[in-house]
Amino acid sequence: MSNETQASTTDLGEAAAAADGELIRSGRDATATRRALVRAARRRFATDGYRATTVRQIASDVGVNVALINRYFVSKEGLFEACMLRTSDELETQASTPSKSIEEVIERLIEHVVNAPDRDDPLQLLLLLRSSGDENADLIRRRTLEHFTRRLAAAAGWRPDDPESEAILLRAQLAIATSLGVVMLRTSAAVQPVASASGDELNEPLRQIFRVLLGTSAR
Repeated sequence: MSNETQASTTDLGEAAAAADGELIRSGRDATATRRALVRAARRRFATDGYRATTVRQIASDVGVNVALINRYFVSKEGLFEACMLRTSDELETQASTPSKSIEEVIERLIEHVVNAPDRDDPLQLLLLLRSSGDENADLIRRRTLEHFTRRLAAAAGWRPDDPESEAILLRAQLAIATSLGVVMLRTSAAVQPVASASGDELNEPLRQIFRVLLGTSAR
């Protein structure tokens, strides 16, 4: 590719990005605006906490009028719930589907932990744990964690109507706690040596832990 062609492609990309930004700022692209607001809100909630975050800050981060938050989410609590729903949807891709074996689920958990820190992932997980000081927000957070626990446990063989599989539910929550703990140590706490450990160094120990918690020995 020639320098002239590269420059032209870059200009087109920048023009498209600018156009997308204008659609978001104006609120004319509702889907893109909602997505941008949720992304900005999740980062704010995760780093500053629920109580300290204002809708004006979030709107400013995206470059939109604060009225758009009221239009799309009604309130700060509604925006927080949208953040948690997005988090739940993203975590859901790691949990049970009929086509996934427990080994595939374990590999997704490992990938999630090893790839941290990532611009969004650590904040997604910190958002689950950081106390908000707001009863309704904490209830939303707790429901998300419990929902993911059930999905992960189902992938490992737990069934709500099978008392003998009840222990798997606890083990699934321990697997989630392990994932969140490692991500926090690698990101916000930056505790060594786990913070600078490579994927190769983390893969096998995590695989052993998750296999014990979610594999055949958990049944």
